[in-house]
Amino acid sequence: VLLLLSLLGLAAAGKLLVVPVDGSHWLSMQELLDMLQKKGHEVVVVAPEVSLQIKPSKTFVMKTYPVPFTREEMDTVFKRSVMDFFKGGPFLERVIRQYQQAKKTSALFLATCTNLIHNKELIRYLEESKFDAVLTDPILPCGAILAEYLSLPSVYFLLQIPCGLEYQATQCPNPPSYVPRVFTDLTDHMTFLQRVKNMLYDLPNFFLCDVVFQPYAELASEFLKREVTVPDLLRQASIWLMKLDFVLHFPKPLMPNMVLISGVNCAYKKLNQ
Repeated sequence: VLLLLSLLGLAAAGKLLVVPVDGSHWLSMQELLDMLQKKGHEVVVVAPEVSLQIKPSKTFVMKTYPVPFTREEMDTVFKRSVMDFFKGGPFLERVIRQYQQAKKTSALFLATCTNLIHNKELIRYLEESKFDAVLTDPILPCGAILAEYLSLPSVYFLLQIPCGLEYQATQCPNPPSYVPRVFTDLTDHMTFLQRVKNMLYDLPNFFLCDVVFQPYAELASEFLKREVTVPDLLRQASIWLMKLDFVLHFPKPLMPNMVLISGVNCAYKKLNQ
């Protein structure tokens, strides 16, 4: 009995497959992986050979795969994307600029995902490794495609997804009369005209969404050998860990499997009093 009790801690540990998204998404997730490893879980991270932030660590096993671009090419795309995002200007001008930049960054991320799921040796390793779950940031659905292919439960770690797909996938209410859209500078208390403005600002998302996510739907359909959409893939998530803070963000509807985890940030820093 004492021997069995001593093994309970090991029995509770699991084997986790992690499919991250590069950049600040990864910096937040790495904090979580460090904690999971300390609790005895085995963590395997799948990442491209060329990345901005994803580096090997003692806290997880890292499996890499080749991609068809260099670090310099990736740096150029990311820097322009960040500069365009923070650049001001009229609404229509910002939408067109975001659309053009989204095409470039989407092509780079799509190439990364394509090379991952077409890497037969790596896919064979994932099939044979008998993971318990997949942890991924669904802002790009490559992890969701792998979770579906491997028939594994998935945990999503995210702030938000373009076009509000997290609401569509979870059937969570997201009324434009109540939830302010990006670029509007509105609050959750709006006049009638502000609600109209909020709805109009939401329309370009449908075009941006098609550019970003339709190629993933085609890629997933080819890989899974059946027709699927991105919302179909996202719908399979067990838990949505939302990096939202009830103090810093406007109140909004949530579904039971959407959990606010609040203060998970890129890094810890000691502050003076």
